[in-house]
Amino acid sequence: MSVSLGSLVGSLGSLGSLVMHPYAVGSVSGTTGAMLVLLCLLLCALWTRRRSSASLPGPSFWGGLGPLLSYGRFMCTGIGTACNYYNGKYGSLVRVWINGEETLILSKQVALEYCSQIWSTAVYHVLKSAHYTARFGSKRGLECIGMEGRGIIFNSNVPLWRKVRAYFAKALTGPGLQRTVGICVRSTAKHLDDVQQMTDASGHVDVLNLLRCIVVDISNRLFLRVPLDEGELLMKIHNYFETWQSVLIKPDLFFKIGWLCNKHEKAAKALQDAMESLIEIKRKSLAESEKLDDDRDFTSELIFAQMVIAAPDTLSVSLFFMLVLLKQNPEVELRILKEILVESGSKEVEHMDLQNLKVLESFINECLRFHPVVDFTMRKALEDDVIDGTKVAKGTNVILNMGLMHRTEFFPKPNEFCLENFDKL
Repeated sequence: MSVSLGSLVGSLGSLGSLVMHPYAVGSVSGTTGAMLVLLCLLLCALWTRRRSSASLPGPSFWGGLGPLLSYGRFMCTGIGTACNYYNGKYGSLVRVWINGEETLILSKQVALEYCSQIWSTAVYHVLKSAHYTARFGSKRGLECIGMEGRGIIFNSNVPLWRKVRAYFAKALTGPGLQRTVGICVRSTAKHLDDVQQMTDASGHVDVLNLLRCIVVDISNRLFLRVPLDEGELLMKIHNYFETWQSVLIKPDLFFKIGWLCNKHEKAAKALQDAMESLIEIKRKSLAESEKLDDDRDFTSELIFAQMVIAAPDTLSVSLFFMLVLLKQNPEVELRILKEILVESGSKEVEHMDLQNLKVLESFINECLRFHPVVDFTMRKALEDDVIDGTKVAKGTNVILNMGLMHRTEFFPKPNEFCLENFDKL
């Protein structure tokens, strides 16, 4: 229940005039008393609700101005920067508002106890609990980029996630892993042999763009295996990701102003059309093959369409930072090379026991900690819950600020690039 300040003042004024009128005192005393009681109950309810919300650290409500300022900061600086600002100012658990919705920002790995043993973290709880299987974002924004109720990123379809997970598990174990490694090796070698084509007039190579081309080629070889123009597709993917970042938390009003949103809608549609064209080529190939496989077609349409969009900007950026960190830490590079030489012997990379490469594994983990390509995760509470003693109401947005979590005392040297941070894990 909500009451505007103007109507409240008007009601009090009317009551005041009635009470002051000498002939109305007796006739309205009962009405006045009832109104005052209702007013007191309303004020108590509002005070209780505000006190409950205000018990969490974060910006003040300020009669509705607080949520506007909070949302404005997220819109102007971006989600990651805004999260870092609020966690830095108010602590590891902060309550803010995004588009009028209450949002919690977590930036500390708080241990939870189970049977007197430390078994998990609040982060693990949010990521694994069925209460947080939904992502949050502007519905119109998700519709703009074609992810509202579609794909495997924002549709919150748990059975679909379980089906998709089987394909990834297969790709990361046994013969599937050997095949994946072989494809990665051949694709990388091919692009390095042709690196002259990506060299500019000054003799420099755009390494990030080279890595993106390699990743797209690997995705294509793994899933669709159809001819494609890497450069043209990468440009459309780049424009799509710019749109994704721009519209994810935009208000509905933004999408009613044509000249503001037309550019983003065109960028999203350009990539969607390109993906549909590639998938149609694959459909024809499957139709002409001697053996049809529905699961294979499902893989082509669903997994590749999502992976080819996400991989160039996530995997390639991660690989780029790994190369930078190797350059900055030559002693780590030497340790990795020695380990690979000892483990490989005369074997090809595809036939190596990759699980024995412990130094390489620590290096990959430390790179992802030190330079996370995605430094926050967005979820929505589907049921009432409790996180680290804090009640979380159904519908509350939750942001896990991974970037700050990676720089906590959970690691021996949180602010340094050091493989020792994963020695005990």
